[in-house]
Amino acid sequence: MIIIDQDRCAYCGGCVSVCPVGALTLAETRLVVDSACIDCGECVAACPVGALRAGDAERAGEPVRRRYDLVVVGAGPGGSTAATTAARAGLAVLLIEKRQEIGSPVRCAEGVGHEQLLPFIEPDPRWIAAEVSQAEITTVADGATATVRASGGRGYVLERRVFDRVLAERAAAAGAEVRVKTAATGLLIEGGRVRGVRIRHGDYLAGGGAVEVEAGVVIAADGVEAQVGRWAGLDVQLPLRDAMVCAQYLLAGIEIDPACTSYAIGHELAPGGYAWVFPKGEGRANVGLGVQADLWQDAVATGSGDGFTGVGAGTVLGYLTRFIESRPHLAQGYPVTLVAGNVPVALPPERLVADGLMLVGDAARQVDPLTGGGIVNAMAAGELAAQVAVEAIERGDASAGSLRRYEETWQGSIGRRMARNYRLRERFPPEQRGDERFVRAFALAVGGGG
Repeated sequence: MIIIDQDRCAYCGGCVSVCPVGALTLAETRLVVDSACIDCGECVAACPVGALRAGDAERAGEPVRRRYDLVVVGAGPGGSTAATTAARAGLAVLLIEKRQEIGSPVRCAEGVGHEQLLPFIEPDPRWIAAEVSQAEITTVADGATATVRASGGRGYVLERRVFDRVLAERAAAAGAEVRVKTAATGLLIEGGRVRGVRIRHGDYLAGGGAVEVEAGVVIAADGVEAQVGRWAGLDVQLPLRDAMVCAQYLLAGIEIDPACTSYAIGHELAPGGYAWVFPKGEGRANVGLGVQADLWQDAVATGSGDGFTGVGAGTVLGYLTRFIESRPHLAQGYPVTLVAGNVPVALPPERLVADGLMLVGDAARQVDPLTGGGIVNAMAAGELAAQVAVEAIERGDASAGSLRRYEETWQGSIGRRMARNYRLRERFPPEQRGDERFVRAFALAVGGGG
């Protein structure tokens, strides 16, 4: 039977088209071969990246060991910013991304403030879907609604697929080596210190296979999964009460104010969270909803779902569908994209550093606990972590004590504001977040002043 190298497979579907017995199926993110395979080899010839081979064929190649000053795991905004900063300072940098396309899939509402973004990159129409200047916040409680609309400051709704790629291209232009379809599978640890990473990659240009890479410092920007921090022994497990479970459609064919972001808060609407509508121009918008992970199932079980039996009933997607169907101006649209994921709205882990390692972005829970926004926070953290890495490499000391300046500086600046917002969120139980005091704090946060 044909063997699939999932690390190399680019999910193009070319092999499926030539299989004479229908033994290959292209699922959303993987290729599957079933027992009908007759080992004819047609698919092997049709594969453009060498991801298929006969069952008796050997794949050559021994693990290769290489060394960089800095390895960054994850090419999101935080990781790419770290790689750019370090490469510009003269470090030898490797930036790896497990997916074959940087910026995909999008797991983000894509909103960001102008003033917050400006220190890191000049706004560019290539990756701006819409410019916004207004914010509308609606509270829903006991069947009654109240709406506050105000100037929200200048901001953007991004095209993250393009934005993230541009950030990675900047890292490459600065001298960083960027590799896609390259996953970290573990850490090299000697004497309790992180000395590098184990990677598995299907990057054809790099030859594919397993590699051990030594590094003076590793920056873990691997998202909410935070596997790298876990491998280093850091306590990165996210409590359910501090996780927002989210689903979002990109809706097309709707009529909304193209310069206004909208938010809806209500315990029955979105237990512990909120719904959002972020315009993307040309009658499109990101329409999503997030709920507190330890609340939504109880809410469904106790009937706060109001008997909803439509698409996704009994799930967060069901809450989102109900929200859309209850608003005619949204219900007239049609979804062209669906994304889902979790957002950490928590205090950061007790430690953001270990010997030879720093956590950045969602992996470090550097997200605003009120709004769930984290793009610029991740970029700020990535820049700071890279600056500290440069200093550590120059001193020849990448111990946790040497890297702690990153943790202390973060906690004394943006981290302090995030801790305050976490306390604000905790002060108001989910069923009381329609309170005007909470709404004021939420409005300040979404306007960039939080």
